[in-house]
Amino acid sequence: MLTPDQPGELVPPPASRYINGMQIINTPSEPHLVNFEQLTQQIKTWGETLGFQQIGIADTQLEIAEQRFDRWLAQGFHGEMEYMSRHGKKRSRPELLVPGTLRVISVRMDYLPANDDPWQVLGNDQLGYISRYALGRDYHKMMRNRLQKLAKQIETAVGTFGYRV
Repeated sequence: MLTPDQPGELVPPPASRYINGMQIINTPSEPHLVNFEQLTQQIKTWGETLGFQQIGIADTQLEIAEQRFDRWLAQGFHGEMEYMSRHGKKRSRPELLVPGTLRVISVRMDYLPANDDPWQVLGNDQLGYISRYALGRDYHKMMRNRLQKLAKQIETAVGTFGYRV
C-alpha cells in the first residue's frame, strides 16, 4: 500500500519497496511483486467474470465531487432519501471509512435480464410491470456476495489488504 507523504506525492511505507517500477508489498506471509497495470486489467476481468458490466478504479481525491454533493443535498435533491445526508463526509472521504484507503473500486451490474423485453409488457394492458430489480434475488445481497469474491481474488493476487464491501 502506498501512503501519502505530501500532497500529490505517494511514497512506499517501510514494509514496501520498488523494484523496476513494480511495488513489493510485504504481507505477513511473504512479499508480493505487484504490477499495477496488470492488476488493474485482472480486476476488471475478474469483475466481468463475476457478472459486473463495468468496473472502475479511482483515487480518493474527491474534493470537487464532495462540493457538488454538498450543494445537491443543500438544494434538497435527495428528497425523502434522508440516508444520503447521514454519516458526514464518509461518502466523499473513503479514508474515514477505511483508514489508509488509496483507491476505490466501483462496479455496475445491470438489473435487466438478458432477452427481456419490458416494452412488450408495457404495451399490454393485461400485464403488470414490475421493477427489474424486484424480480430477482435481493440486489444488495447479490452485489455484496460478488464484491466479496472479487476482494478474495485480489487478496490471492497481492496478499492481505484492508477493504470494505
